[in-house]
Amino acid sequence: MIVNANSGTGENPALAERLNELFNRDGLVAHVALAKRGHEIIELARQAALGDADVVVAGGGDGTINSVISQLLNTKKTLGVLPLGTMNHFAKDLHIPLELEAAVETIIDGHIANVDLGEVNGHVFVNNSSLGLYPSIVREREKQQRLGWGKWPAYVWAAVAVLRRYPFLDIRLNIDGKAFSRRTPFVFIGNNEYEMETLNIGGRSCLNAGELSLYLTNRTGRLGLVRLALRAMFGGLRQERDFLAMRTTEIWISTKHKRVRVALDGEVMIMEPPLHYRVLLGRLRVLAPVNNQPPAAAE
Repeated sequence: MIVNANSGTGENPALAERLNELFNRDGLVAHVALAKRGHEIIELARQAALGDADVVVAGGGDGTINSVISQLLNTKKTLGVLPLGTMNHFAKDLHIPLELEAAVETIIDGHIANVDLGEVNGHVFVNNSSLGLYPSIVREREKQQRLGWGKWPAYVWAAVAVLRRYPFLDIRLNIDGKAFSRRTPFVFIGNNEYEMETLNIGGRSCLNAGELSLYLTNRTGRLGLVRLALRAMFGGLRQERDFLAMRTTEIWISTKHKRVRVALDGEVMIMEPPLHYRVLLGRLRVLAPVNNQPPAAAE
């Protein structure tokens, strides 16, 4: 078990003891390792990938899960999830309980689901990847956190600062053999389809349909973004002429920039275009509630 000590609840000093107690109650032995830095998580996951354990548990948020999966990808290991982060999107979409004891029970029950992963230029993501506004906000937020700001005040400040500049991306997309250009403030690529309207916005009902979802706007200004947000909340977003939504299995994105910031499950990396996105069909084995596993993809 690899627990991010800096995640929302992972910093609890009694957490390791509590986890051992919960697993020992069922006659299982849990080897708990606490990590305080991202490189420590990756190194522990690398060691676990080479070890004897059949199940490797990631305790933290979506970024922690991403780091662990990156090391397990080409192994026969099964992932367990303890949603200890702030948002826990992946756990919520798999209906993994957010309460610690119930999440542990899901791992102990041992029901395996095979779900898809997204990949861009050799780097995987379980939820989504994005370009434009969001990676810039994350970079600015991290800068403010290094200056001593708390996470959420830093995020608000960063969002205001980036929206004030409101940078645009000039990109060229190639999807299903068709090429077209766009000038847009953001590009969002999801691992399977995201709900973009109603109160369930940002959720996914299926994680093994074998597809990527693409969402972007066309030359939309600040007020246009507000309008799109309102349409998302109250319906009609997909009818907006400035909003593009597509589903596919492979995406190429080119830009005139030699390097571009790309967010993967909330973590930002620098990549060199072109960006090649593809779906990795059923490549992740993950422990999920037996009655809430993703439905089988259509033939």
